[in-house]
Amino acid sequence: MAELDIGKHCGVEECKQLDFLPFVCDGCSGVFCIQHRSRPAHGCSEANLKNKNMKLDYHKSFLCTYKGCDGRELVPVSCVYCEKQFCLRHRHQSDHECEKLEIPQARMAVTQQLIKDIVDSKKEATAIKKCRGAKNPETAAKVALMKLKMHACGEKSVPQTERIYFQVFLPKGSKDKSMPMFFCSKWSIGKVIDSAACLASLKNDNNKTTAKKLRLCHTASGEALPLDHTVASWINCKDSPLYNGGNVILEYLDNEVEFLADADSYV
Repeated sequence: MAELDIGKHCGVEECKQLDFLPFVCDGCSGVFCIQHRSRPAHGCSEANLKNKNMKLDYHKSFLCTYKGCDGRELVPVSCVYCEKQFCLRHRHQSDHECEKLEIPQARMAVTQQLIKDIVDSKKEATAIKKCRGAKNPETAAKVALMKLKMHACGEKSVPQTERIYFQVFLPKGSKDKSMPMFFCSKWSIGKVIDSAACLASLKNDNNKTTAKKLRLCHTASGEALPLDHTVASWINCKDSPLYNGGNVILEYLDNEVEFLADADSYV
């Protein structure tokens, strides 16, 4: 009778104890027994990647200061603007109603002008190639939205009246080129990215300081949308490149990079 392969051996060389209910470290993904499940106990390599200025206390949790929230985190998650402590759910400025949240209208206006110039130049370049019977842009947008609504995936708890639909082009190298998705118009761009990464099963290290960040970018200009802006602030903005039923790009960018250089190659 063949032996059953049940349980796992602890990853600590000096231990190797067979544990029938082993623990998987959320930092290094190693498998450990109950005695070595904590990061300090098995000398977790992921812990060494933390910011050297951030002192971790594994015997203490950090309470979210957002009103009505009792969430806690094992590591401090503070807003760089108001410097208050929050949980991962409320880490973005718009999610905790940050007292120092500012909507950079000037930057948005510059972006809108840039988009307009790009669109106008493309219209001029393709004017002589127009075909007879071409669809009206507004009609085409409505048709695209109808198709998206038939196949889009998203959180079922989002009310129908608050849903915004996008064809999301995924990072290069992904199994699928794009996916139809819907999000809540009241969400911040940061929360939209978290939801899209979950729906597409993408690695999301946006809460880690040293990793590349997932960003949501325009398909025309390639500019990465500010994480703390809401979806509605761009959808309802005049001359905005985003609209319900339109396209967006999800891609990994290095820290401080605000533009996707080859946005045209995605669509």
